[in-house]
Amino acid sequence: MGPRRAVVTKGVKEMRKLALITFALLLVSLTALAQYGNQSSTSQQSQSSMSQQTSTTGKATAKAVTLSGKISDDGKTFVSAKDNKSWTISNPDAVKGHEGHEVKVKAHEDAAKNEIHVVSLTMQKQEMKK
Repeated sequence: MGPRRAVVTKGVKEMRKLALITFALLLVSLTALAQYGNQSSTSQQSQSSMSQQTSTTGKATAKAVTLSGKISDDGKTFVSAKDNKSWTISNPDAVKGHEGHEVKVKAHEDAAKNEIHVVSLTMQKQEMKK
């Protein structure tokens, strides 16, 4: 029974090896799936909280609008070049360094609060003085 026992032992070792590899692959797959599920639920939660913030802040526009005008010297207000309308800037840090300049801003406007939230800002071309 010596040779037969060697064959059985070799077969058992192969089955154990195969079972261990299968278990390791299953474990890696479940870990990856758990991480993916966690990321998507986190992303859904952040999207949900962002939509709640927009709805609680009044009637802010969902899409950013582009406005041309001038940032006040204190950086807290924006005056539109088109209709001379004055807007309060809800995030004055976004315009820091551009106080008193003619700019074009992309912003979400809240007409109910007469306020804009600046998303991006570009300097307007200014004429050179001689």
